[in-house]
Amino acid sequence: MSGEGRVVALQVCPGRRLPMRPVDPAVFVRDRGLDGDAHARPGSRRQVLLIDLETLEALGLAPGAVKENVTVRGLPLGELGPGTRLALGSEVVVWVTGPCSPCGRMDEIRPGLQQDLRGRRGVLAWVERGGAVRVGDPVRVLSRPPAD
Repeated sequence: MSGEGRVVALQVCPGRRLPMRPVDPAVFVRDRGLDGDAHARPGSRRQVLLIDLETLEALGLAPGAVKENVTVRGLPLGELGPGTRLALGSEVVVWVTGPCSPCGRMDEIRPGLQQDLRGRRGVLAWVERGGAVRVGDPVRVLSRPPAD
């Protein structure tokens, strides 16, 4: 598996049930999430949602459609286990906390999308080190958890 991809889109959720808003740069705040995102919460394991563009394209969806914050090309995020550390750009470090399970709201986007996204909705992460990330920045695997 490749250890590097590129950021192709960044978005924040301005409020409950509102469409995602593209941002560039996105400002990540340590142990909170993205500045301006309604879901940013200290201590949450769901501070950031990342998905790979290849999954979205396979489903005929545009970046931001499944409410992700970071869309990445070239790094199969679904293969990253909890505890994987990722560098986004030159400043930000996040820890993958686990896969994101698609909720029933996905069927509001398109009937059947919740089922189509099972095991493919990307990964959730916690912000270890904040900073700015821009579209085009690299996304690199820094470390993986030890094998059992």
